[in-house]
Amino acid sequence: MKLLKRKSAQEKTDNQAALAEVALRAITNGVIMTDKSGVIEFINPAAVAMTDCGSAENAIGLDYGLILKLESKEGRELSENENPLIQAMKTGQTLESFQGNLIAGPSEKRIPIAVSVLPVEGLQQDRVITFRNITKELEEEGEQTEFISTASHEMRTPVASIEGYLSLAINPQTATIDERARGYLEAAHAASQHLGKLFRDLLDATKLDDARIKPHFEPVEMVGLIKRISDDYLPRARELKINLSFGSDQTISLGENRRMEQVVYGFVDVNFMREILDNLMDNALKYTPEGGSIYVNVRGDGDRVLINVTDTGIGISADDLGHIFQKFYRADNSDTRTIGGTGLGLYLVKQRVEAMGGRVWAESAFGEGSTFYVSLPRITGDEYEKRMIVVRNQQMQEQLQKSAQAPVTPVNAFQAATPPATPTTPTPVATPPVSPTVSAPIATPPAPNPSIPAPPGQPGAPITNSPVQNQINNNLNGEAK
Repeated sequence: MKLLKRKSAQEKTDNQAALAEVALRAITNGVIMTDKSGVIEFINPAAVAMTDCGSAENAIGLDYGLILKLESKEGRELSENENPLIQAMKTGQTLESFQGNLIAGPSEKRIPIAVSVLPVEGLQQDRVITFRNITKELEEEGEQTEFISTASHEMRTPVASIEGYLSLAINPQTATIDERARGYLEAAHAASQHLGKLFRDLLDATKLDDARIKPHFEPVEMVGLIKRISDDYLPRARELKINLSFGSDQTISLGENRRMEQVVYGFVDVNFMREILDNLMDNALKYTPEGGSIYVNVRGDGDRVLINVTDTGIGISADDLGHIFQKFYRADNSDTRTIGGTGLGLYLVKQRVEAMGGRVWAESAFGEGSTFYVSLPRITGDEYEKRMIVVRNQQMQEQLQKSAQAPVTPVNAFQAATPPATPTTPTPVATPPVSPTVSAPIATPPAPNPSIPAPPGQPGAPITNSPVQNQINNNLNGEAK
């Protein structure tokens, strides 16, 4: 009897496994199962079709990286350290919906996908990789982005006009109003400024979403760059009575009172870096109360540049921490309701950081302050020098091209064609003797009458060119244009 029960239980397990395999083969999402070392043990038909590996038999037994090759959604090659799929597989951590391009098979066709990794009971167990084709989703997002971009652009002009007129209305030098009306107008002016910032942020977000702007990389000494940006916020921090300090976590001691910051090089877009720091610093100042502190640090961490902005502000709850980089997300509590914001600042930070091959995250506890980390690729000093030589050469070529394209000043063809007169030695002319007793007055020539043209050949006479010379002038002027 027990044997029959055992057999019945085994049959039930086998049936469940068979049903699970049928489901995996039927779904449209790609599924790959690997062992802890990343060797493929199972691949469903959808994954075979998307990766263009031919058949399941061709993939089973291979390393997943040979089948599932990824690049960034901007089309940039991902190094091992910045590839979240590789990092999740190595560390046994969960990866949720990373968007990138799948390089499929021998044709190397690019397919936009969202890939996730689910480890089965930790590091020493199997991994389940799922991915789906998001081409249609991106097309729909593109249509939404285009609508938002157009609407934001069109509405920005009237909002700017409203803001301008309100500024004039509350300016004592341009208008006279009572205090009650001033209060109403100042509230309307603040609301129009907030609305204008929302439209600007929307335009910035949509431009990078639909690849209308791309990062312009250049070699940069990161400590100096971040310090210059953070120093711009010192006046505002003093006004808010917040202590703002800058310093690298790693310094080289030069004596009792002298210390030198670590030199860290990166290859980044300087404008993107300013936008990133502007948003992080603005948030830190808004959410840190009077008497608090903000610390900005930069240091080298292996092959990465690690930047952190730490504040002693109100902090972020655990429920909100996982959503703060989403578009339009704002923590909703009694401390944040009175603080203005568009819900796009941190989304823009994440967008810019990832466009440069980096990663951003936050660590915080409610009521205990927050630290935002930005990790970007780091380059060596030698690589920095080589890239700087390339930058200087490009700048020199641009200057030469500008010089070559400078407008040429047209020259009068008659003057240019007339050879210079050969200097001759004047022949002395005999002068009759003058009586020393008689003082002859010097005759002054009459002033020319501007209404009467001077005769040809005399000073002031207009230069008359022949028809041939006029044609030469016209040709030269046409080339100069």
